[in-house]
Amino acid sequence: MDIKSEGLHLINKPRGRSSFSMVAQVRRTSGIKKVGHAGTLDPEAEGLLIVLVGKEFTRQAGDYSKLDKTYQFDIKLGEFSSTDDLEGDKTKVSDAKPTKARLAEVIKALTGVITQTPPIYSAIKIGGQRAYKLARQGQTPDMPSREVSIASFEIIAYHYPNVSLKADVSSGTYIRSLARTIGEELKTGAYCTKIVRTRIGQFDLKDALSID
Repeated sequence: MDIKSEGLHLINKPRGRSSFSMVAQVRRTSGIKKVGHAGTLDPEAEGLLIVLVGKEFTRQAGDYSKLDKTYQFDIKLGEFSSTDDLEGDKTKVSDAKPTKARLAEVIKALTGVITQTPPIYSAIKIGGQRAYKLARQGQTPDMPSREVSIASFEIIAYHYPNVSLKADVSSGTYIRSLARTIGEELKTGAYCTKIVRTRIGQFDLKDALSID
């Protein structure tokens, strides 16, 4: 990843790295102090991250963070996770194997404007503290619900208990919450095993730089 100039740069964030660490790396390699990103990705998620370098560009972060996004993600049926992903404590729910037709019904019902509650293990601030920090202290923060929009939602593959999905969503949509909702509607439980952001507005993952 060789970024030396001010501007908007597309980065392919690998799994296991925080968005902040990617910004820090760009700051080091570019030698430019004013660096930020437009829309964070959880450490366990991967894919497209817009990194803005230079004062002129970091001022525009809010505009880019509000753009619609596309995610491809995998979920596992049969259990819930305390974090709605692989890292959490798992709770067995059911061995029932929903048909693909039933799964398609649930996906269709979630398309459009829906009300969503973010995961407690998220970066949302509750009373001035990050929700995930409160959760790790054993607290159960009261997460505010929000309206989000799912423009399109499709099944890429289904081989029980694993499902691969693709969704075009509005800014602020939590993919892990979508997984939990699918599990609730199917009465099987579900959590994310992989999340890849492939698009932000007109920007595509295929045009992104990978780290060295």
